[in-house]
Amino acid sequence: MPGQPDETAAPDALTLGRRIRHLRTSHGLTLEALGKRVGVTPSLLSLVENGRREPRLALLRSIADALDVTVPDLLDAEPPSRRAALEIALDRAQRASGFERLALPHVRPGRSLPLPVLEQLVGLHDELARRDLEAVATPEEARRANTQIRLERQARDNYLPDIETLAEQMVRKAGYTVGALTHRTVTRMAEQLGFTIIHVDDLPSSTRTVTDLANGRIYLPPASTPGGHGLRSLALQAIAHRVLNHERPGSYDEFLRQRMEITYFASCALMPQSATVEHLQQHKKEKDLAIEDLRDAFGVTHEAAAQRFTSLATHHLGIPVHFIRINGDGAIYRAYANDGLPLPTDVTGAIEGQLVCRRWGVRRALGRRDRSVESYQYTDTPAGTFWCSTQTGSTSSGQTALTVGVPFSSASWFRGRDTTVRHRSTCPDEACCRRPAADATARWAQASWPSARIHQQVFTALPTGAFPGVDAREVYGFLDRHAPRPQ
Repeated sequence: MPGQPDETAAPDALTLGRRIRHLRTSHGLTLEALGKRVGVTPSLLSLVENGRREPRLALLRSIADALDVTVPDLLDAEPPSRRAALEIALDRAQRASGFERLALPHVRPGRSLPLPVLEQLVGLHDELARRDLEAVATPEEARRANTQIRLERQARDNYLPDIETLAEQMVRKAGYTVGALTHRTVTRMAEQLGFTIIHVDDLPSSTRTVTDLANGRIYLPPASTPGGHGLRSLALQAIAHRVLNHERPGSYDEFLRQRMEITYFASCALMPQSATVEHLQQHKKEKDLAIEDLRDAFGVTHEAAAQRFTSLATHHLGIPVHFIRINGDGAIYRAYANDGLPLPTDVTGAIEGQLVCRRWGVRRALGRRDRSVESYQYTDTPAGTFWCSTQTGSTSSGQTALTVGVPFSSASWFRGRDTTVRHRSTCPDEACCRRPAADATARWAQASWPSARIHQQVFTALPTGAFPGVDAREVYGFLDRHAPRPQ
């Protein structure tokens, strides 16, 4: 309301106030002296000069007359001097919500503040603002980093020998021999590092595990899916941070690389290289490779077995391979390929969220009635013919399908190679499966108006911090509750 203090004054009010101050001081007038000339109190003029009160037009005219300028001169949008511009910038920065979160004292940008100090403060605030904006843009930063990591994995056939060796040594030292890795073996692996695994029912909602480095504790949730490998995998990932000597990530690239490495370590521990390769080589010899057998042999999920296969198939069996997991709408959730399959990408090279061809086996499987067993398919593409085995399922967020596939020349090693199901894809040509038929377009293009479903995550910036997405206050409160009490 005009005439009332405004804590969120518009920028032009602040510029106007600084212009009045500049003209007042250049005329050698104090606030009291100018106040007497225009008939207001010095305190009111101070509020005007600090941009906290907008002067009425009558007062503005009186001030202009007293300072021998016109009203348009006072309303000039440009600050009257470089120092005034810096003072305005500092004032605005200290009124921003980002500054309030810092809980720092305000610095009054008065004449007594040296110019170099003023310049440095403004520069620091500008950098803080830039980093805030950068944080808002982190979904794109994360996509770029994730794409680079995927391409590097592809160039290495998704095989990381150092982590393979380390994981094998640790599980063997903890007593692993053959078959599925037991919870007890995982517990011994943690104990070898000086950690105790503790199950709690109040784990912070923004975390999967919490490690108390001070007291040697790894906190896990109380249960996982029956028959799954959830708790073992979570514990192994927490252990991996320690054995891989990870430091607090300083960027999304570091964060995602660490996440990839701990996931890889957990996979290697759950399905140790020596035992897994022996299993795969025997089944290849019998021409009966199947992800479901690998899954059952090591007591893991189908997806975990499929991803582990991509790490070992090329390096140890000489089989190039692709893996795709899609959501119910056909969008890629996770994928990997070193066999030439033309995965759809956006202009940055990212694959996440891209729709796979409707004719590919992984997407056609979503339309099958019988989903209790794997389905098999050959697909002719512009890059060649590929065979694939697909398993469908459901999660809390909807349907999923995941596939493992290989070029036609490698299909002879797999169970399901004798399928007669074959389809042709010409994607990325939109005429393949994306462009509606001409007659349907003619009927409905102007006679329909669908209401689109908005994916709210599109508008959500990734949270900032050393561990993106983690509520630090919640985590520290959790650790305080569970930390051992001094005797």
